[in-house]
Amino acid sequence: MQLEKYKIDEANHQQLKDHQRKFDFVAGDVKNLDTILQKLIDFNIAIPSWALGTGGTRFGRFSGGGEPRSLEEKIEDVGLIHALNRSSNSISLHIPWDIPSNASAIKAHAAQLGLHFDAVNSNTFQDQPNQELSYKFGSLHHVDKAVRKQAVAHNIEVIKYGVELDSKALSVWLSDGSNFPGQLNMRGAFERTLESLQEIYEALPDDWKVWVEYKPYEPNFYSTTIGDWGQSYLLSSKLGQKAQTLVDLGHHLQGANIEQIVSLLLMEGKLAGFHFNDSKYGDDDLTVGSINPYQLFLIFNELVEGMDARGMTHATSIGWMIDASHNVKDPIEDLLQSVEAIKIAYAQALLVDTPALVQAQQDNDVVLAQEILQQAYRTDVRSLLAEARLRAGGALNPLAVYRQQTIRQQLINERGAKAVSTGL
Repeated sequence: MQLEKYKIDEANHQQLKDHQRKFDFVAGDVKNLDTILQKLIDFNIAIPSWALGTGGTRFGRFSGGGEPRSLEEKIEDVGLIHALNRSSNSISLHIPWDIPSNASAIKAHAAQLGLHFDAVNSNTFQDQPNQELSYKFGSLHHVDKAVRKQAVAHNIEVIKYGVELDSKALSVWLSDGSNFPGQLNMRGAFERTLESLQEIYEALPDDWKVWVEYKPYEPNFYSTTIGDWGQSYLLSSKLGQKAQTLVDLGHHLQGANIEQIVSLLLMEGKLAGFHFNDSKYGDDDLTVGSINPYQLFLIFNELVEGMDARGMTHATSIGWMIDASHNVKDPIEDLLQSVEAIKIAYAQALLVDTPALVQAQQDNDVVLAQEILQQAYRTDVRSLLAEARLRAGGALNPLAVYRQQTIRQQLINERGAKAVSTGL
């Protein structure tokens, strides 16, 4: 389904007076207001195709009804999100969960909704129907060359699908690793992974990137062959300029200083981008900003400073994508919340008085440095985001409009209460 623009306009009209009051209160203290609003308008976060259905755990999955039954319907759901927030203009596909049967038709369908295709994601962490060889003991690191060749071929196939959709990046996450000491030779596993990635790298078009993701544990719990950002950085450095490290916020051990990791990868030109989510204990894949919004702000503070220092464009120089699992939430509502949280952190980072912070750092004034950061973080920037959405043609309050229009019930009526999405 599609949401008619006049319904958004009617909701905005009802909320406009209250919005204007809140916006004027905050905007009066914001330097370079129009520049910041334009940056907020330009900043979009990709929606993964697998996040349009209800997530789950190994213990169960509880569908909320009205889930998209096809790639076309997933694109329509992203179109709904983008119509509401004007900040989600791309979709990232996971192959083989979402193989486009007709790339031209799929591209046209997406374009009608103002969408394009972000990075394509390969999947060698599951065995697929009719797959000849199993990934039970790994894929790109497997001791059996035949299994590695199968996994390499799959990644190259994913690149071909991406080319048809005008994507420009391949995202690779491996579950390869071991559950028990002695199960594999760690050096050999790493060397085989590099060899496999080199074959994939050679298949990349000239204007493409390969994004190498890392994760310290799960589903393997003793070792993961690409277990942290250093191992990913080592691989991407050995591969070449078209390879970079992808940061998933949930793929770190507790207490990891993600903002420092981001800063160094950006410094070296090896930061591919982000899979945004939040976590309490591990790779929980919770709604962005629901657990630790201050950390998210600190990450964006490093990003804004580092990207500005390198002359990079915030909106397009690296990849921005959500990767979450909404086990008990309406997926569209959760994604709207996540996009809002990301943009709140970004807006707050834009408000940091960078010259004053630099001076405080040079003076070793620890108290003042903290005050400068927290002044920006404690600023309620939601009205700035609402104004940016309004100027871009979106809803002042996307979640409220979604609920007022009973969109989930309409999707249930259209698709059925038992519809289950592919992927998560």
